[in-house]
Amino acid sequence: MNWIHEVFRQSPEIALFLSLAGGYAIGKIQFGKFQLGGVAGSLLVAVLISQVGVSVDNGVKSVLFALFIYAVGFESGPQFFRSLGRQSLREIAMAVVLSVSGLITVVVLARMFGLDKGLAAGIASGALTQSAIIGTASAAIGKLGLAADEVQRLQGNVAVGYAVTYIFGSFGAIIVCVNILPKLMGRSIRDDAIKAQAALLAGAQMYGPGEHPAAPDLVGRIYRVGKAAGRTVVEVENAGASDAAFTIERIKRAGALIGVQPNLTLLADDVILLVGRRAGVVNAAEAIGTELQSSEGMDIVVVTRDVTINSPAFIGKTVAEIKKAATADLRHGIYVTGIKRADKPLPLNPDTRIEPGDVVTLYGTDQDLQRASRSIGTVILPSDKTDFVFHGLGLVAGLLVGLIVLRIGSIPLTLGSGGGALLSGLLFGWYRSRNLAIGNMPTGASTLLRDLGLAGFVAVVGLQSGLQAVQTIATSGLSIFLIGVVVTILPLIITMLFGRYVLKYDNTAIFAGALSGSRSANPAFGEILDKAGNSIPTAPFAITYALANVFLTLLGPLVVAFA
Repeated sequence: MNWIHEVFRQSPEIALFLSLAGGYAIGKIQFGKFQLGGVAGSLLVAVLISQVGVSVDNGVKSVLFALFIYAVGFESGPQFFRSLGRQSLREIAMAVVLSVSGLITVVVLARMFGLDKGLAAGIASGALTQSAIIGTASAAIGKLGLAADEVQRLQGNVAVGYAVTYIFGSFGAIIVCVNILPKLMGRSIRDDAIKAQAALLAGAQMYGPGEHPAAPDLVGRIYRVGKAAGRTVVEVENAGASDAAFTIERIKRAGALIGVQPNLTLLADDVILLVGRRAGVVNAAEAIGTELQSSEGMDIVVVTRDVTINSPAFIGKTVAEIKKAATADLRHGIYVTGIKRADKPLPLNPDTRIEPGDVVTLYGTDQDLQRASRSIGTVILPSDKTDFVFHGLGLVAGLLVGLIVLRIGSIPLTLGSGGGALLSGLLFGWYRSRNLAIGNMPTGASTLLRDLGLAGFVAVVGLQSGLQAVQTIATSGLSIFLIGVVVTILPLIITMLFGRYVLKYDNTAIFAGALSGSRSANPAFGEILDKAGNSIPTAPFAITYALANVFLTLLGPLVVAFA
């Protein structure tokens, strides 16, 4: 055992990554319908490893959590700011109910079991996983006018109560939010997350990596000219309806490619390539000639590009007005496949009005897209590079905001590094949605930050607190731990029932996000995101999380006053 301790002393990062590897391995195991998950598994393994003695710097925990919460905020910024308003009243009510029920639970149990003010405040801090309560409660104890040694004893008990209850505070929130809540709702987090995303996408189909529609809307086909002989290129193209448009992109005559000109007359046996809407290309067959399976040199490369609309010629105009005003040269070979605003698809209806920062998705040849984009706005080129200038400044701004402390009397209020990074991520994510030429962060990079940041943060907590928690339980009995279990579970259950039957939450994924945020339950939120498979739970979490950081912090002096 000594040699293991020595290895971890010299290289504590080994303990961290061992916790992650073991935790995710355990997290995959199914116990009936219950699955621990990687985050909870990492916490459990870290507690076990901590028993040999591991010292991990607090800075590691802060960095990992800042990366996690910033990535979460960045992904959800546009959706978060759209969700603010009267529709956020439910989230505000959730945060209030959990804080009040948490306070009442702690005070009642403290009086029932004769706990002193220090232990009561420590249990509140650990069981509700709000570390800031340690500071506010300790400061309040210092102002009670007690003897110095009594103040020191009570403040020491704050740390003891916190150490004993924090581990289950994290684990219990996962159990309630990820396992119990879906049973109450009768639907899984994943199913409702998909349902909510479909509603958010306004019916637009989203495809994952490697997925493509079997019958795409835009196609290319090769024809040998028969009936269309004697007609010009523009006459053939104009035969297609506006919603079934197509263009002639390539012509081969007598075995040689020739330039495509609007007034070029097609001859019998010319081979032409049509590209456009499937309905138009298929319907054109009868009027043109025989379809060919292939023909040498007749293939071209088409691309899809997102373009930010910032041209005054398009801003403030409806889709119908733009179609009417667009010249034939601008429209030729260009097909609009979608429009998005703040990452939310807009319907391509005639009365849809374009606003600055809207993004249009265009399909066509690279040459046609370059010509059109010069008149529309800025092309957003896909990239696997992360804009570290943008995101580095985002993290700096968030961490600086987290240093700000406002005082209400003797009570210090601060967002902390986590709250500051979340706020910064939300703002920078929103700004990026309006200026897509900057701030790129590929999905893979964002996923790595979220998963590594959260699981690493939880593992460090287990490595730092696990040994002390187990030792305190062994010496002080299980009573503190069991009281902490009640303080963890009961307010969550009360808030969950309040949300379901009073606030009428009907989407499991959104409800789980709001519930975990109202308890500042970051590990539970990580598991919820993993189950959801998308960012749907993030917007309600961000609102309740921000409120919980304030409300739960205020519990410190209140517990000291009433316990």
